[in-house]
Amino acid sequence: MTLKPWIARRYEYLLEHFGEEEFGREDAYKLLKDKFGDEIEEVSRILSDIKKAGLLKERVDIEDKRVKIYHLVRGEEFTRGDLESIMKRAADLIRTRVDYKYILILLFLKRMSDKWVEEYRKKVAELISQGIPKEIAEQEARNPDYHSFALSEEFLWDEIRKDVNKLPEKLSNAIKKISESNPELRGIFDTVEFISFTLNRENLSILHQLVELFSGIDLSGVSSDILGDAYEWVLRYFAPQKAKEGEVYTPREVIRLLVRIVAPKPGDSVYDPAVGSGGMLIESYRYVRERYGDEVKKLFLYGQEQNQTTYGLCRMNLIIHDINSAEIALGDSLLYPKILDGAKPRKFDIVIANPPWNQDGYAEERLKMGEFWSERFEFGFPTKQSADWAWIQHMLYSSRKMVGVVIDNGALFRGGREKKIRAKILNEDWIESVILLPEKLFYNTGAPGAIIIFNKSKDEARKKKVLFINASQEYEKHPDVKKLNILSEKNIERIVEAYREFSEEKGFSRVVSHEEIKENDYNLNVTLYVFPEVEEEEIDVDAEWNEIKKINEEMKEVDARIEEYLRVIK
Repeated sequence: MTLKPWIARRYEYLLEHFGEEEFGREDAYKLLKDKFGDEIEEVSRILSDIKKAGLLKERVDIEDKRVKIYHLVRGEEFTRGDLESIMKRAADLIRTRVDYKYILILLFLKRMSDKWVEEYRKKVAELISQGIPKEIAEQEARNPDYHSFALSEEFLWDEIRKDVNKLPEKLSNAIKKISESNPELRGIFDTVEFISFTLNRENLSILHQLVELFSGIDLSGVSSDILGDAYEWVLRYFAPQKAKEGEVYTPREVIRLLVRIVAPKPGDSVYDPAVGSGGMLIESYRYVRERYGDEVKKLFLYGQEQNQTTYGLCRMNLIIHDINSAEIALGDSLLYPKILDGAKPRKFDIVIANPPWNQDGYAEERLKMGEFWSERFEFGFPTKQSADWAWIQHMLYSSRKMVGVVIDNGALFRGGREKKIRAKILNEDWIESVILLPEKLFYNTGAPGAIIIFNKSKDEARKKKVLFINASQEYEKHPDVKKLNILSEKNIERIVEAYREFSEEKGFSRVVSHEEIKENDYNLNVTLYVFPEVEEEEIDVDAEWNEIKKINEEMKEVDARIEEYLRVIK
């Protein structure tokens, strides 16, 4: 984020007075009020924007946890645009020849190394200021207790890159030892092997260039938001390529829409059984942090992922976003739920996911080979062609309150076994809203997709009713990918507002009774209940008729000329 000029002037003024010393909001208010006439609400916004730009750090006051203490970071540190520029250069280096996970792993390792060095320097300075001799201070500052991660100095970035010829071996050894020293990192690097990867000389050259590219930046002071956005940029940039290989990337604006609807709060537990790269959990964390500040520490995040590589990317993504308490399990959620409460799968307040659409191979026989199947699939079993309603049932079983699922539009109206499951769940009165999304939002399909919101504790006014929202026209063109659309902030807010108010708007939203849905054979297809109004073009009948007569006269003239030409030829 680049600071707007008027905010940049205030940042420079604060930096001139405070330098890197700590200050409170009231201190900033006094200065900015005197200089610029800013009111307290404006100062809060100014500090927030400076923080988003990575130029302000904050902590909680030890004596009063409601109060935040700030210190400024000098502007030569990397901004979001700077770091994304580095990611673009890295992406250009690998193009489609090398898996993008190598960019993310190197970014992760560089951040770890730079942070360790910064923590070491600060601790040495602190100990020396207390009168401790420099040599003893330097020795003590190596203690893992003072660092975010246990890291031997031989695995610091500058040490790894010293001998170019041994780079693959050093990186391989580094990730192995780092995983051993930091239990929370185990499983992250399991699918990465630099030695075999660089047997190809072209790959070896690319690795050298990537390492040198990252060597030119210091990531120690970059905010987790900026670093996390850079990580997300890489995932998004390579999403079209990965979609061809069957890998699913959920657009972040779709996740933002879903999270705003389910609205997690401090004290809630949020679970994603198809967690992928962690987008649902990260957006839930951001949502709560933006609204409740440090109370976000009381948000509990859980997820499960079947793919080993994606599991590692998810764990890295969470750590880079400074989300260290999330519990992520590796395994097939439909067959083997891994997050348990005693001997049973754990229940969560909110369950959200974009599971694989129309996933095949999960017929009744296979699901019965898994664990806890009788409790989780009480409404029936899908066909082997589509596991959509198996995923939904697993999510409903796992939830105490709300479920939000991004699903294939066909799951709303297909018959047979799926209709029977839909009917039983509707009769439980858990379906609260069905939202038809615009087409071309997803990288792996042009199909529109839908969101179903389930609520096990509906308000009295919403019982035996379902809100259908036709958001098929709520989109803008994607700024980077020609064939895609996106949900803008305005689009998201309109959909969320309709859900919150449970409101009706002709051509956009409608509240439908269970009786009407049953009359339609439990069909949840949104267009059956709400169809966008099309503006009819006014036609000037006289003008159109005159135009037709004119065309007919011209055609007569052409026919006459053709007949004349034919006579000449004969």
